[in-house]
Amino acid sequence: MMRIHKSIWFVLFLSLWELLARSGRFSPLVFPPLAAVFKALFHALASGELLQETGFSILLILEGLLVGAVLALLLGMASSLSPLLRSFTEALAALAHPLPGIALLPVIILWLGTGRASILFIIIHSVLWPMLLNVMTGFRAVPKVLAETGRNFGVRGARLFLEVYVPASLPYLLAGLRIAWARAWRALISAEMIFGAVGGKGGLGWYIFKQRVFMDTAGMFSALIVIILIGILVEEVIFERVEAATIRKWGMTDQ
Repeated sequence: MMRIHKSIWFVLFLSLWELLARSGRFSPLVFPPLAAVFKALFHALASGELLQETGFSILLILEGLLVGAVLALLLGMASSLSPLLRSFTEALAALAHPLPGIALLPVIILWLGTGRASILFIIIHSVLWPMLLNVMTGFRAVPKVLAETGRNFGVRGARLFLEVYVPASLPYLLAGLRIAWARAWRALISAEMIFGAVGGKGGLGWYIFKQRVFMDTAGMFSALIVIILIGILVEEVIFERVEAATIRKWGMTDQ
């Protein structure tokens, strides 16, 4: 039922857009009609350009997400070992989490230049801190009886975290991953618009920037549609299925 309601809202939104585009009150450079947007989308996909740049962006995001998630787990595990490490991790998160990745651009350019490594750094920075906060919160929410039970069965060290803490805090980890996924897209698009093509290749942010330079508003919106569709696909297919196969199946949520 929820998906039906969402679909209705999408249809209403598109209808409103088309009415505004056809009203004559706005220039096509501001509100291009949907036909022009989908035509631009079709041509960009048929030429292969948009597919190539979409693949480039997704690869960067997956790399940044993987590195950020691993670092968040390692720091979260370290913070659970002693009060000293926990205070260090919390202080580090308090300093870095409020800083937008784009605000660090002058420093990143000095350190890494304007290449692929700089974009990855911004993605990892945007992913790491919200993921870390959710990992730490999830680990603290694990009942002590579960950890003690694991120790009684001889589970120690990294195995204790991987076999007890991670499954028990999965709702927090999944929520953190969802936040990290959204923030990774924002960081990527912003960085690509600033850095442009990297090593002769560009992503969706660079594609949007090029269409803006050439005043191709319909092409710009076609790339935004691709980003929206990818977001819906990941949220509705991947995250929903993982949640249904784990935390819902295990009775870890009220829904």
